[in-house]
Amino acid sequence: MGDLVRWYFGFFLVSGFCSILYELVWLRLAMAQFAVTTALVSIVLSAFMIGLGLGSFVAGRYVRKAHRLPSLRLYALVELLIGASALAVPRELVFGRAFLERLDAGHPLSLSLYYILAGLWIGITLVPWCACMGATFPFAMAAIQERRSAESPRSFSYLYLANVLGAMAGAAIPLLLIEKRGFHGTLHVGAALNLCLATSAFLLSLRPGEVANRETASSAPQPRPAPTSRWPYYVLFGTGLTSMAAEVVWIRLFTPGLGTMVYAFATILGLYLGATYLGSQFYRRLKPAQQNASGLLFALLALSAVLPLLICDPRLPFIYYLRVLSIVPFSFIVGWITPMVVDGVAQGDPDRAGVGYAINIAGCVFGPLVSGFVLLPLLGERYTLLACALPWIVVSFRTRSATTPLAPDTQAPSIWKPALVSFISLVLVVATNDYETRFSPREVRRDSTATVTALGSGRGKLLLVNGIGMTGLTPITKMMAHLPLAFLQSPPQNALIICFGMGTTHRSMLSWGISSTAVELVPSVVSVFPYFHADAEQLEQSPRSHIVVNDGRFYLERSPALYDVIVLDPPPPVEAAASSLLYSKEFYAIARQHLRPGGILQQWYPVAVDYDPAIPASVAKSLKQSFRYVRAFRSVESWGFHFLASDAPIPSYSAATLASHLPPAAAIDIVEWGPATDAEEQFARVLKQEVSLDEIIARAPNVPALQDDRPINEYFLLRRLEDRKYRQTKWKNLLARVGWKPS
Repeated sequence: MGDLVRWYFGFFLVSGFCSILYELVWLRLAMAQFAVTTALVSIVLSAFMIGLGLGSFVAGRYVRKAHRLPSLRLYALVELLIGASALAVPRELVFGRAFLERLDAGHPLSLSLYYILAGLWIGITLVPWCACMGATFPFAMAAIQERRSAESPRSFSYLYLANVLGAMAGAAIPLLLIEKRGFHGTLHVGAALNLCLATSAFLLSLRPGEVANRETASSAPQPRPAPTSRWPYYVLFGTGLTSMAAEVVWIRLFTPGLGTMVYAFATILGLYLGATYLGSQFYRRLKPAQQNASGLLFALLALSAVLPLLICDPRLPFIYYLRVLSIVPFSFIVGWITPMVVDGVAQGDPDRAGVGYAINIAGCVFGPLVSGFVLLPLLGERYTLLACALPWIVVSFRTRSATTPLAPDTQAPSIWKPALVSFISLVLVVATNDYETRFSPREVRRDSTATVTALGSGRGKLLLVNGIGMTGLTPITKMMAHLPLAFLQSPPQNALIICFGMGTTHRSMLSWGISSTAVELVPSVVSVFPYFHADAEQLEQSPRSHIVVNDGRFYLERSPALYDVIVLDPPPPVEAAASSLLYSKEFYAIARQHLRPGGILQQWYPVAVDYDPAIPASVAKSLKQSFRYVRAFRSVESWGFHFLASDAPIPSYSAATLASHLPPAAAIDIVEWGPATDAEEQFARVLKQEVSLDEIIARAPNVPALQDDRPINEYFLLRRLEDRKYRQTKWKNLLARVGWKPS
């Protein structure tokens, strides 16, 4: 392989890194502009992948039929355009949001129509730029072909290998850049890298050898005729669909061990890409006679698809956060099959490779949609993975050697090995247990957003979302309603709660005899309200009770209503992905517009101030810079903080005065679960634990206020690695979890 061809490996290494960087950041920017909903996330990811597939297909056809410029210069041009997208996309998203707001103000849109228009705008924004990313494969393959390189017949897998390796780096390094530079600063890094790629590729195209090879390209060895069978394209569609459908399931399976932080999702993505890289590398090292997809290989793909069910069975003693390693075999086999099939179909031809890659990406588009919106709500995690495995089980019985033209065998294949592996796959599905089976009593609900488990009895009831504890029956959730309402200087009329949880805060609001609107992102969370409260059905029928399934920030932005109190209880932990959108200055600016004069915003912060003090300091700064008056109190159980913020002075009422503001039903509700026996003592427990806002900020004075572009709470790895005390505590906790006790 010549040194010049190695340049292409470097190009695609950096290009793969940038593509994942853009995907991560654009998704988050779209969330901030539109909504944090499953539908919105699906729209963004689908637009990204549709663009990749469209660009691959069109560029391949262009190379075959029309192009006159050297292919390497075309590659340089699309890399330059990709770099421009880093600056253009954020502005396009902001413009689209402003356009929809103006349209909504003049002619109020239904929720479904708003989502349709937002989806169209996101598609118009992302698809052209992502098409440039997809075009890089055919253009680079054409450039390699023009050089008459020995690498040409397998040029797709060569570039794919580099692209996947770069993407693996892109799953991790951008998280560190975001922590230091914010989302827009990270995009600027990506733009600079794409500019370097474009410049390097253009300069390389000026070499005399490159031009000569372009002029003599017609004399280059031509690829073999295209296969007449459509079978390889079915395989490519299937690997794309299966891998992305399984990835949706993995998030639910591994969340109990990895958590809901951005680093958890990066771990899953990084492992998937890393194992894919190893599979592709393995394929490229095989001898030509070994490069085939046998029935046994497809059976192993089916087995690996359901393997996580065994590793995640709660009865087995695996360390839970290591169970994510169970995705490695599946990802390895997908990384083996996909480039092998494209190479077999294309034989170095950019057009055929473009078609094959586009079909693979089409499967990637359909996979998450089918898995998230159809299979998971109906079948659950186990049988969704079985649905991913079944097509490969069927294929394994029809295929003996799936080399190009990659068609099912006309001869009877040897089936005993695929049959044995397939039988093991089915046994795993039937014999394993889901995570929630470890709890009894329980109720389980599944929807397109999450798997929700309501469990326990009496005061020990808990709410889990994807295995993560959200809340319990605690007086803290009552105080979220009673504290700000009691501080109001005039009788309240209505309140808004963002994040419904068990419904306790909503229930306490209704005890004041006012209208209460509660917004919840996960539909199944609302459905288990009666599990936690015996009077839930009665409260749901009250004309004062309004429960809305939507993203809280999105709902508030589109609501014309004003509220006396707005209560925020973001899902724990405080580092949860996308939770900063309910702590940021931009969100507080929206909330201010929906508070009546004298109204109060209550922000719940769920951990101690000395736990990564940068996070509470950034939240406190964002509140201080958003409202004229802010007070902070430790809660009734002496952990977590109630931040009260308002543009009017928050009076220094005594506990007795606060208690006197409670209606009779609210006075009963506030002490239903103790710890005090009357409302005055309950308030006194909170008032005596007031904390100065400046004291919270002083613990990390240099940290910036939390903003949409600088989510201090979500991106923390570098900060905590620098914190010696935090590292020591983390290691002690880790060792304790594996049963080791230092002497």
